[in-house]
Formats: sequence, structure tokens, C-alpha cells
Amino acid sequence: MATKRHFKVWRGDEAGGDLQDYQVEVNEGEVVLDVIHRLQATEAPDLACRWNCKAGKCGSCSMEINGMPRLGCMTRMSTFEETETVTVTPLRTFPVIRDLVTDVSFNYEKARETPAFAPPQQIAPGDYRMQQVDVERSQEFRKCIECFLCQNTCHVVRDHEENKKAFAGPRYFIRAAELDMHPLDARTDRKEHAQQEQGLGYCNITKCCTEVCPEHIKITDNAIIPMKERVVDRRYDPLVWLGSKIFRRDKDAAPSTARVEPLPTVTPVPPPDERSPEADAERAVNWHRVVPPPVAPPVGDNGKLAISEFTADRPAAPSPFGDDVRFPLRGEALNYSHPDQPH
Repeated sequence: MATKRHFKVWRGDEAGGDLQDYQVEVNEGEVVLDVIHRLQATEAPDLACRWNCKAGKCGSCSMEINGMPRLGCMTRMSTFEETETVTVTPLRTFPVIRDLVTDVSFNYEKARETPAFAPPQQIAPGDYRMQQVDVERSQEFRKCIECFLCQNTCHVVRDHEENKKAFAGPRYFIRAAELDMHPLDARTDRKEHAQQEQGLGYCNITKCCTEVCPEHIKITDNAIIPMKERVVDRRYDPLVWLGSKIFRRDKDAAPSTARVEPLPTVTPVPPPDERSPEADAERAVNWHRVVPPPVAPPVGDNGKLAISEFTADRPAAPSPFGDDVRFPLRGEALNYSHPDQPH
């Protein structure tokens, strides 16, 4: 049964505007976008509103409904009380073009600044192979429909226009996380780019972006926090810090005339069943060990992976410490020095 409902819709452009009142007919099962269409067909033919699929998959009809960033096509009228006034306004974070249409070009500029996927040069197209767990880990982020509700609700740019130049926003943090977690991406500077160029440090993980995501992507827990951890792991690791101090001290010291002893020869590592924790600790961490690079798993004549690839007890990529090292190590046995650490 149709009922009359009270709507307040923002009307105006970049020069200004205000909320206008409408009494609109609402039928059972309708969504807010249906009501906007009815307004366009009856009382406000010049009302501007973006929409395309009306199925929650294009992200075009983003708006704020009673102050909450939502998709107009996915917000049912049954979620509001019959006596409740429904207020519809444009996305607050972006400049208004007209009525409910905003200029979201900020997001496309940030998309162009995000480094693209870099395929491995040693593997030919068509020969890429990934474990299913790696596919599932980044597939969640590929569900993004670019409605930009997460961008709109993020207070870093919502309340501070001056931050837009240095802040990419949660939509592009999940893009950075997706590529950084991709086992076939050849770029190694995703974390540094997210920290230095995309403004990852501005985010204080309030999870407001996760709350408004219509695809239920766990933006904060599965993308932003892991990226922050990866940045901290490399940037603030106490062992890396200590190593940099030691090597800087050696570099600043006066040149010594003492004879430099060559590095000791690394003895062959016994098989796992002949080792002991004490021997592993004595061996410590040797960054000069040669670790074999990851290789694409074998594929059968039918083009499919062998079942053994899915039952392996370890990932395909070897540990940079080598399989002959067990943790924890004794402090006196530690000789940590990352090969990329400046000194």
C-alpha cells in the first residue's frame, strides 16, 4: 500500500543551496533511489542524481541518507520509521556539481598515482601460477565497486581539505595491499610508497570506512592494518635499527691498518633429522647463504596443478633466513644484517 513520506533533499550547486521539502509516495519494497526517480518524474524534473545499475554493483548512486554514506539503490525505505523524515544530501567530502552529483575526480587522480601491477619478467604471460590461498587473500579487495563511500566517510579528508594532496584514502590502501600481497607482483616498494606517497600514516584505523562499505570488505582489518604492520616491520624493526647504528659507527670510525680477516666458510648444514637446537643457535643467521628463488610450480599436460601443490606444508617462497635456522635464537648468536640496509 502506498503512503506519503516526508523527504528533505539538498538542491543547489557549487555556489550554494539548501534542503527542500517533498511529500512523496512510497510503495512497499522500494528503495531511496526509487523515491528519487519518482521525484524526478513528478515534482522535480531537474533534480540531478547519478545512477546506473540499480543493483548495488556500479557504485554510481552514492549519497548521504540521514547523514550516513550509503548507496541509494541499496537503502530500503522499510529501514526508516513511517513518521521519520528522510534527508538526502550529496557526498560531503567532494565538491558539489549540482544537487546530489559531486565531483569525485580526486579519486581518479589518486588511482593514476598508484603504481600498476608489475608482472614478473622471468615468467611468460600464460605461465603465471598462484596458490589458491593467495588468490583468496587479494580477491576480497577486488570486490570494490568504487562507490567511494569509504573515501567520503574518512575523516582525514572529510574534515580536512588540506590533507587531500598527501592522502590517497582507504580505497587505494586496499589497492596497495592487494598488490603488495600479490605473489607475482615484481615491485618491492609498495609499502614505502603507501607510507611516503599515499599517506598511510594519517590513518588512525577508526574503521568508519569498513562500516560503510556496501561490499562488506574488511578494509581496516585485512588491508590497512596489515600494511601498517609491514611498514613498521621494515621501518621500525629494533634489530634493523641496531644494525644501522653498528654499521654507521664502523663507517664513521677511523680507517684501521689491522689485517682484515676473511669471512669464515659456512659449513654444510646437516639434514633436519640430524640437527639440534643448540647447533642451529650456534649457526645463527647468515645473510650470505644462497637461497633459491621461487619457481613456478609444475603443471601437467592438462594445464592443471598437481594435487601435491595444494597439500604442501609450506609456502612456495623460501625463508630469507634459510630452512636450517630455528627460532628463537640466543642473543649472542645473532648477526642480523639485512642486505638492503644502508650502512
